Amino acid sequence: MITKTRATVADYRKLPEGAKYELVDGEIIERENPDMPGPKIKHQALSTRLVIGLGRHIVENGLGLLLHAPADVYFDEENAFQPDLLFIAETRVATLVREDGVYGAPDLVIEILSPSSAYYDLKSKFQVYEKYGVREYFIVDPKDNEVTGYRNEGGTFNQFFRERGRLRSALLECEISF
Repeated sequence: MITKTRATVADYRKLPEGAKYELVDGEIIERENPDMPGPKIKHQALSTRLVIGLGRHIVENGLGLLLHAPADVYFDEENAFQPDLLFIAETRVATLVREDGVYGAPDLVIEILSPSSAYYDLKSKFQVYEKYGVREYFIVDPKDNEVTGYRNEGGTFNQFFRERGRLRSALLECEISF
C-alpha cells in the first residue's frame, strides 16, 4: 500500500522566502505555474486597481491593514494561503499580525482567479475561509471582470454580490469600479 505524506506548516516554512506556494489541505500547491499560460498582466492590473482603491479608502478611514500576495495567512497545520488581497480590521491587527504572517482569519479576502489556482480558490480555500470565519470573500474572474462576493453568516458563506467590473464591500462600506 502506498501512502502519501501530508505536508504541514513546518514543511511549508522550509520553502524559499517569496516562493509562490500555498499549503492547501496538507498539499503544497504552486500558486503560479510558469509552464501554464495565464492572464498574468490582467491579474496584476486588477490587483493594482483593487489595492489602490481599497487602500485609499482603508487608510483615509483608519479601518485597518490591507495586504497583498505574497503574505502568508496561517489557518491551521495543513492550511497556509497567500490570498491576492486581504484586509484585517484595526481592532484585530495586533492579535493576528506577526512578523512572519497572519495567524487566523482575515476579515476580508479577495482572490483573483488564475488557471493554476482557480480550483483551490473556488473549492478548498473557499471551505477553509468559510470554516475559519472570513467575514467577506470575493472571487474576481479576470476573463470577464466578474466579481462574486460571499458574506459569512453563522459559519456559512452566502452569496450577496455578483457584478462585472465592480466590487462592493458592506464590511468596508465602499465600492471599487475597474
